[in-house]
This record gives sequence, C-alpha cells and structure tokens, in this order.
Amino acid sequence: MSTREQVQELVGYVQAGRIPEAIERFYADGATMQENRQPPTVGKAANLARERAFGDSVERWHEVTARSIAVDGDQALIEWGFEYTTREGQRIRMEEIAQQPWRDGKIVRERFFYDSATLGSHVEEIAELQEEPVLDPAHA
Repeated sequence: MSTREQVQELVGYVQAGRIPEAIERFYADGATMQENRQPPTVGKAANLARERAFGDSVERWHEVTARSIAVDGDQALIEWGFEYTTREGQRIRMEEIAQQPWRDGKIVRERFFYDSATLGSHVEEIAELQEEPVLDPAHA
C-alpha cells in the first residue's frame, strides 16, 4: 500500500472517531508527537495514553474534517478542521496542520501546527499533557 493510500486510510480512522486504533495501526513503536513548540511525546504507548486523555476531555465532536492532504514520497501534510465541546462546556473550533514523515509504512514523527489562541482555556489542559517530555518506558 502506498503512503498516499495509508494516509487516506488514517484520515478515515480519525474521521470515524477511531484515533486509538489509528495510532495502533499507523504509528511506529518509537513515534513522536509534538504540539507546536511543546516537547515531544515519545513512543506509541505514551502517545496513545496522551490521545486518550485528550479524547476524554471532549464531550462531543461536531466536526472532524481533512480539508486537504498532500503526500510527497514518504512525507504527508494534512490540514484538519475540528470543532468540539469540552466536558466543561467550552465549544472549540480548531484548524491545524499535521506534518508526518512515514517510514516502512508507519508514522515516525507527527508534529501539529495550530494557533493555540483558538483553544481558549482548553489550551492549558492540553499543555498539561505536554508539560514534560512524555516517554514510553520502552523508549526511555
């Protein structure tokens, strides 16, 4: 399967609300994820835990849209549009770019670029998930 086909499949997982399954399926064991300029989270298990914690902070998803996708060799960019309501009742509209190098059919690093001001007070909750570099014990 080509990187382009894998990226399309990943987008389908995310849009269907299957983010944990997407991480299990598409991320390398030592993959890193990084929010803007925060320290990266290292390892599939640590990223899975972080994404589950974020998912638990969301009461309801209103929109999950991949507006554009660019793939060049093993490099992918996805322009995401998200709208959701937090458990505290704050409605958030967020646009981000996910940059992903792929190797051997897996994402090895993912970096998210977005305007953190769009998150309002929810940005502090996300930052708390990223205070210190989060390491998967298997990769520490």
